[in-house]
Amino acid sequence: MSEDFFAHPTAVIDKGCEIAKGVKIWHFSHLMPNCKIGERCNIGQNVVISPDVILGTNVKVQNNVSIYTGVICEDDVFLGPSMVFTNVINPRSAVNRKAEYAKTTVKKGASIGANATIVCGNDIGKYAFIGAGAVVTKTIPDYALVVGNPAKQIGWVSEYGHKLQFDEQGIAQCPETKEKYQIKNNAVIKIDE
Repeated sequence: MSEDFFAHPTAVIDKGCEIAKGVKIWHFSHLMPNCKIGERCNIGQNVVISPDVILGTNVKVQNNVSIYTGVICEDDVFLGPSMVFTNVINPRSAVNRKAEYAKTTVKKGASIGANATIVCGNDIGKYAFIGAGAVVTKTIPDYALVVGNPAKQIGWVSEYGHKLQFDEQGIAQCPETKEKYQIKNNAVIKIDE
């Protein structure tokens, strides 16, 4: 474990954690054994990171988030305040289902809004945007914008989080970066010119 990170004195870091340089771990957070935290991650207040969770580089975890075993967040993921992951489809207090933990991957650059719930086993595509309070019950494609309970797709977003407006040729431009995107067969890709 690198010593090139900051941990608030109230944070609890169990043995076996791998924490890269530049990480910040704030008040009352708990990192459990064998989790892996990439460079420059920011772990907010009152966060729990369960065993074997993997966070890539520059992941932002806001306050009151629990990241359960089975979750992988790739680089540049944003997890909004009090959002929720699950890891068992049918939990029961009296039934041990640790062997049934479902995997969930949040791909590069995706954002999950405050108080959203991600039902386990449903991956979130790269640069997807999950609206605040959404309940995700299926896999979300790259660049998708979803809201509601259950979450429904209402559009597409750029890598900078702007809603994309496609022309008759299926081309859209991010208003901030001027990067272009193409929609084809209900999937979006960024195109180079």
